[in-house]
Amino acid sequence: MTAIVLYALLPIVRNTVVGLQGVDPLLVDAARGIGMSRRRSLARVELPLAWPVILTGIRVATQLAMGIGAVAAFVSGPGLGEQIFSGLARLGGANAVNATLTGTIGVAILALIFDGVFVLIGRLTTPSRRPATGGARG
Repeated sequence: MTAIVLYALLPIVRNTVVGLQGVDPLLVDAARGIGMSRRRSLARVELPLAWPVILTGIRVATQLAMGIGAVAAFVSGPGLGEQIFSGLARLGGANAVNATLTGTIGVAILALIFDGVFVLIGRLTTPSRRPATGGARG
């Protein structure tokens, strides 16, 4: 479990750094100019603007963890792929293909559910971007 968590941290940390570097420095300067401290500027300006990129890193990390969790059963660890590898070990026997397919489809469904949850979180926490209308109407 520790190895999976450590492995999944890379895309989260990387996307957090990229997201924060992608924030327009003028916005950060404006926040500092109106009297925000560095922490407040980070919490109120930089993190909300970097959130879509950070959330993408979390989604990627979740998918990586699901894949590694399935493969962990191969090295006799507890993992999502226990049914997959037990079915593969019994190939040619009764219900071997059923066990393998059940494990594979189960992992895929879990991955899709987690991804869907993070997409929903992204939609609920990220304001929609509407194109500019191009001026006053009259």
